[in-house]
Amino acid sequence: MNYVVINGSPRKKNTWKMVKQAELNLKGNFEEIQLIKERIPLCNGCFKCIMEGEDECPHFDKIKPIMDKIRAADGIIIASPVYAMNVTALLKNFFDHTAYLYHRPEFFTKKALIVVSTAGAGQKDVAKYIDETLRHWGINKVYKIIYACGGKDSIDEDNINKISKKFASDVESGKLHSPKFGDVLFYNVWRAMALSKDPIEADREYWTETDLVNHDFAPEVKLNIVKKSFSKIMFFVFKKVMK
Repeated sequence: MNYVVINGSPRKKNTWKMVKQAELNLKGNFEEIQLIKERIPLCNGCFKCIMEGEDECPHFDKIKPIMDKIRAADGIIIASPVYAMNVTALLKNFFDHTAYLYHRPEFFTKKALIVVSTAGAGQKDVAKYIDETLRHWGINKVYKIIYACGGKDSIDEDNINKISKKFASDVESGKLHSPKFGDVLFYNVWRAMALSKDPIEADREYWTETDLVNHDFAPEVKLNIVKKSFSKIMFFVFKKVMK
């Protein structure tokens, strides 16, 4: 198995210790990306990645190598300590550069592990934000390891081992999980937008060229009859609204 680790911390303290403990339970190769060393310029909100395609981002040369490593990985690990009740600026800036994935999700067969530590509070909200971001990327299943160290130089090895082993087993199994209803809903929002009267051209090209526009969800991921019906209804409604 191949894993890519994206460390949003500018340091290697408790959060990184948690990552390294989790790695002990994963069999495979690790590509570790320290965002502090990537020197990614701040996202300037130009919308080019969304409107014209991600290759038009002015920082494409910085972002593409990271995204290619994610594409090549079987499992993804995203790590961040809590800074001012949110992710670090490093990780937020990276996520801002992937805003196009909200319109054009692609990682439907990937699974991810979130690692969050805090000296005080906010760990659940930060993990939730990362989870929501990854789900909009299309990520199939997300696991979370969160820990409040109380300002001490410590980690909870037992909990890390328990969750990382589940993550490893799931990645190795190759099993794909049924998406949540919310994920199906957003899938059909973007799917319908690609067929609207005046679509974003980059969206139209992606959804038609991948043929996702003709599927209730990513074809690799099976939907039960209820979610399949829900998808068809949502697509019908959104097409009518966006006509």
